[in-house]
Amino acid sequence: MFGKSLKVKNEEANQFFLIAGPCAIEGESMAFEIAEEIIRITDKYKIPFVFKGSYRKANRSRLDSFTGIGDDKALEILKKVGDHFDIPVLTDIHSAEEASHAAKYVDILQIPAFLCRQTDLLVAAANTGKWVNIKKGQFLSADSMQFARQKVIDSGNDKVMLTDRGTMFGYQDMVIDYRGIPTMQAMGSKVILDITHSLQQPNQSSGVTGGKPALIELVAKAGIASGVDGIFLETHPDPANAKSDGANMLPLDKLDDLLSKLSKIRAVVNQF
Repeated sequence: MFGKSLKVKNEEANQFFLIAGPCAIEGESMAFEIAEEIIRITDKYKIPFVFKGSYRKANRSRLDSFTGIGDDKALEILKKVGDHFDIPVLTDIHSAEEASHAAKYVDILQIPAFLCRQTDLLVAAANTGKWVNIKKGQFLSADSMQFARQKVIDSGNDKVMLTDRGTMFGYQDMVIDYRGIPTMQAMGSKVILDITHSLQQPNQSSGVTGGKPALIELVAKAGIASGVDGIFLETHPDPANAKSDGANMLPLDKLDDLLSKLSKIRAVVNQF
């Protein structure tokens, strides 16, 4: 799946892989609590796992929205999680200048959906030699992601993943076109379905993004049934009090039941 370039537990299992963690790094104890519980569950079902957490939230609706606890402090926490549990970690970057700095702390650099066409950002991420996960813009077709992917490859880095996170449907809703999964897989990269961000309801009049977390299980089941390589989701012990994206996060205590069901669906898919 990832090969020798990235050490991932349970990679020998014929499973989907999971990228999961909090939306933003709020503190060290919270990050360790979430990582430890996800590892317990993913080891139970032999699911390869990458821990994610944003060290800075650059795309916010309002000026008074939470953006982070400090770049280096959050990056240090991500590195501690990776080193302590011996797992890969992922974070977003927002500008070319951030790429080389963030790469000192994490294993995978993620390109946010709104920035997936930014050539200097893609090239800078590629030049770190790290895995690069490019999120499909809400405004792009799956087929058009070939060009974002190619920018990384042409920069000398073939370690590219693509993530679908839904497509804008009107002003305040998103839909998932599952046809995009095989379209992007045909490009030669692993394809991930971002479950929780696909259920966002952006552009609310309150200035705080809404969501439909009750549909997380439905969307995740459909993604696994459609043959996606991995799933991405954000989870938190107390989403109602999370500092970012609480409206569409999965409560941590519901993750075990979800992954149990998804593993059973994957076992059926593997038969065909």
